[in-house]
Amino acid sequence: QVQLVESGGALVQAGGSLRLSCAASRSIRSINEMSWYRQAPGKQREFVARITSGGTTNYADAVEGRFTISRDDARNTVYLQMNSLQPEDSAVYYCRAKFQFASYWGQGTQVTVSS
Repeated sequence: QVQLVESGGALVQAGGSLRLSCAASRSIRSINEMSWYRQAPGKQREFVARITSGGTTNYADAVEGRFTISRDDARNTVYLQMNSLQPEDSAVYYCRAKFQFASYWGQGTQVTVSS
C-alpha cells in the first residue's frame, strides 16, 4: 500500500505561483507512476500531470508550459510547480500513485486563485 499526503495549497492572486508537494509512505522509485489531478466544485476530477518511474512527464493541455511536475527520490516526494496561475486553476488538487496494479489517492489540497 501507499499513503500519500499533499500539502502546499493556498489562496494566491492571479499570475502568482505555488508549489504543491506529495509525500509518499514508501520509496517512489518503486511506484510506476505518480500524478496530479484536480477537481473544481461541480466538475469531474481531471488529469493535470504525471511522471513515471523512468522520469517521463505528461501534462494536460490546460497547464502545459505553466506547470512542472518533478520528483525527489531521496525525499519520496513529488512536486507540482504551478506558475502563471489563473482563477480557472482553482480546485482541490489530488496526488495519485499507481503501484502494483492499484491506485492510491491523497486527501487533496485546496488551491484558490483570486482574480
